[in-house]
Amino acid sequence: MHIARPLWRRTPPAVFPICLALLGLGLGWRNASEVLPLAHEIGDLFLGCASAFFLYFLVVYTAKVVARPAVILEDMQSAPARAGIAAAAMAMMLLAAALIPLGLSVPQVWWTGVGMQVVASGLGCWAIWLDPPEKRNFSTFQYLTFVGPVVGPIAGLQLGYVWESVALIYAALVAYVVITIGLLFTIRPLQMPVVLRPSLAIFLAPNCLFGIGFGLLGHEIGFLVFYWFATAIAVLLLVISPWMIKRPWTPVWGSLSFPVAAFLQLQVMGLSRGFGVIAEVSVYGALAIGTPLISGLAYMTILTWVTGELAEKSGAARA
Repeated sequence: MHIARPLWRRTPPAVFPICLALLGLGLGWRNASEVLPLAHEIGDLFLGCASAFFLYFLVVYTAKVVARPAVILEDMQSAPARAGIAAAAMAMMLLAAALIPLGLSVPQVWWTGVGMQVVASGLGCWAIWLDPPEKRNFSTFQYLTFVGPVVGPIAGLQLGYVWESVALIYAALVAYVVITIGLLFTIRPLQMPVVLRPSLAIFLAPNCLFGIGFGLLGHEIGFLVFYWFATAIAVLLLVISPWMIKRPWTPVWGSLSFPVAAFLQLQVMGLSRGFGVIAEVSVYGALAIGTPLISGLAYMTILTWVTGELAEKSGAARA
């Protein structure tokens, strides 16, 4: 007789990029309301829902790991899953940013996210080391695993962690340079399997986040370089988007979500600095594309998690 196991025992890391995207979208709406005639309540609503969404899946994934600690090492055997676990750490740091304007100074949340990111990066290194040589390829998923600390300054600077934020962003920059050079020499976009094409969108995210981080730190040259580079990448991705999403939904579609949220926040910063029509059009465009896209992917995440399809298609380990 078949005995059904509790759903939480196979919670997939693939849920966390969507959590990251929802929090980023909420922050984007809230920040946009400060520079455009938009209701700030929309951002607060998204952040409330996003926080609950993230904390729920964080709890059930933690329960899975507590039930059988080795399960996290099994999850880390694939690059998308490593990225998903790193996205949980990045989401924790964004959660701290979401709570600060509510009068909640929560350095513990931020430090928890930083610690989670260190663990995710360490486990990622270990998993790559255990991979056979033919599987040790550069991929855009590695941006989350190793460049994730770039999220730190968004809340860290508001909490007074200036030098810590500087250290995080430059550590992330080193990883970014290594991965980007590796990708330039190895990736062949036209030869990518159709199912992995959406992962190309991930490249937008670190460039946006570096722009945001350098902008917050007051490094104007760094901000300008990454702002315009990210804007050019966004235009290119928009042009090739029909090619990227030829296949029906798969868990890899989560790669499309958080880069849009990061782009929205970067353009809001650009608009607040007087970048004019380009930034304003980009903000409205990111809101128009990102809001239904991220909301729809969140809905698909819940639907496919409940049915077990998300765990099956993403190859999640079972506790």
